[in-house]
Order: sequence, then structure tokens, then C-alpha cells
Amino acid sequence: MIARRSFPVEKVAGAVGVIAALAAAGAGLGIVLAGPIVEALNYHWLFWIPAIMLAVATVAAKLVVPESPVRTAGRVSWPAAALLSGWLVALLVPISEAPDWGWGSARVLGLLAVAVVLAAAWVVVESRSAHPLIDMRMMRIPVVWTTNLVALLFGVGMYATFAFLPEFLQTPAAAGYGFGLSITLSGLILLPSSIAMFVVGIASGRLTSRFGAKTVLVAGALISIVPFVLLTFAHHSEWEILLAMVLQGVGFGMAYAAMSNLVVQGVPPEQTGVASGMNANIRTIGGSIGAAVMSSIVTSTTGIGGLPREAGYTHGFGLLTVATLAAAICAMLVPAAARALPHGGRAEEMPHAELGLLAAGTLAGDEPE
Repeated sequence: MIARRSFPVEKVAGAVGVIAALAAAGAGLGIVLAGPIVEALNYHWLFWIPAIMLAVATVAAKLVVPESPVRTAGRVSWPAAALLSGWLVALLVPISEAPDWGWGSARVLGLLAVAVVLAAAWVVVESRSAHPLIDMRMMRIPVVWTTNLVALLFGVGMYATFAFLPEFLQTPAAAGYGFGLSITLSGLILLPSSIAMFVVGIASGRLTSRFGAKTVLVAGALISIVPFVLLTFAHHSEWEILLAMVLQGVGFGMAYAAMSNLVVQGVPPEQTGVASGMNANIRTIGGSIGAAVMSSIVTSTTGIGGLPREAGYTHGFGLLTVATLAAAICAMLVPAAARALPHGGRAEEMPHAELGLLAAGTLAGDEPE
């Protein structure tokens, strides 16, 4: 929003593209730097360094970033905020701890039940609120809920890959698989995925303008199936893993760009930030689910030295292949065109709006009201 209101119309796409490109480059750099940080310092600094950088960024945002001249009247619905936080915590904690607690344990089942109850209460409160955090009517728009379903499934694959592929690469060859790589080298093998997402993100506006957002989404989802098939069966050469990472970056880059564009086209201009933010949050929830399930599968059997057997990774990446295939099928259910809006018009199509989907889930491309 700030970028759109701070630059001339002809420069907004370029400015938003640079911001998104820097975000992708920063994510890739973080993957690579994690190894040297752990080896030179310790894992505690993986939290301290980001905390310091976020503090600096907060101060810089306050002092340097100009305030948007347009404000929207409203207030925070605190009951809705509390319920939203409550059901997300109650959902993600048992999913994350299930490999240790056991999927059938009372704590896991109890917290999941609490999550369902709190989520239902949250929907009721939001539906009756004069100033909802998330408009439930917006979430029922076909293009929104189908795109969110695709985002959930994509999150399952992406975050589970980043969580467990480094462990696979670092496994000593004596275990019968793996490459015995250092933390730094395993991070470097993941880097092509972020680079490919960066490059595809820059070019995605043209692809969407020419072929349409749904076509780009379906194509990205279909391409994303290939790297998971490679990760399932190709465990013998490093170049196979590198090829999988490049293909994953291309497919995910196309899909994420298209999802953002579909959300922008499908909701009123004043709701684009909320809609895209929720899409990002749902992707994160999918990542938590995927990482937890992958952990249960990989660690279900152990071999030499207590290391997971190769079959655990084969079955785990196979499950991610199925999840990505489901994402491709769901992508075909997404409406090809933006839904007519109840406010007397259609959301303006922005040829590069997909480049505004940043790591924080905020779309930097809202039209002035």
C-alpha cells in the first residue's frame, strides 16, 4: 500500500518488484548463512541475529518509511484477535509436538479439540463483528477459499522440504544413503530454490498478463510435482537434488505469484491486504502440518547409529508428492476470472500485483479507496 501511494503509477510495478525480489534474496541468504552461523557460533545465534535485525528494521521503518496519507476508519476486534490466536496456538502446538507426544495422546487430541471449538467461536464472533479482523464473507468468495486451499497444500510441501532435506543431505553415506555434507553445503544446495523463485517472481507479471493467473497457478503446481518425485526416488547424486531445487523454485515461484494475483482480483481493493495476509498465514499452517507429519514418517524407523532409514525419507517425500498433486487438482478448481464484487464493480487487475506478496504476508499494492 505504501509503495503504491508513494510512487507514480508507472513506477509502482518496478518498486514492488524490487521489494519482493529483495525479500526472496534475503530468504535465500538466510538459508546459506544458517550453516556458517551454527558452525562459527552456536544455534542460539540463529535466533539472536534475526531478532537484532528485526529490531533495526523496526526502527528504520519508523524513521525512514513514509506514512500512508490515507487511513481507514475502524478498530481492533479484541475478542476476535484473542480467539484467532487461541485456535492457531491450540492447532499448531499439538501438530508440532505430536511426533514426541504421540498422535493418539490425550494432549494432542485434547488440544486439537480445543482448536476446533475456538475456531468455531472465532467464526461466529467475526461474522457478527462490525469491524472484523477477517471478513467471513470475503473468505467464502470462490476464488479466495480455493486459492487458500492450494496455499495450504503448497505450504505442506515447501516447509517440510526445507526442514528435512538438509538432514537427508547431512546423513553420512555409511547409513546407506545421504551425502555426509556439512551444514553450510546442505544450505547451498537449497539455495537454487530461492534463486529460481526470485527470478520467476520478477517475470511472473508478464506470464500472468499473457496466460492468466489460473493458468500460471496450474502450471506452477504441475511443475512442482516433479521435484518431489525426484526427492522421493533420486538419492544417489547431488545433481539430482540440485535439479529438484531449481524445479521447485520455478514451480513454487509461479504458483505463489499467481495465488497473490488471484486474491487481488477476487476481493474489494480495501481487503487485498487482509486476503493476501490470510493466504500467507494459511500457507504457514500448512507448513507446520507438513513438517510435523514428515517428522513422524521419517523418524518412525531407525537404522545405523539411530539415524532414520532411507525408507522414511522415501515415504515422507512421497507424501509431499501426493500433497502437491492435490494442490494441482485444487488449482484447477480456482475460478478462471475474478468474481464480481458486491461493492458494485470488480477489483482492479494489477499486472504485477503478485510481486507484492512479501514474507510478512502484506500485499504492497492496494488501490487508494
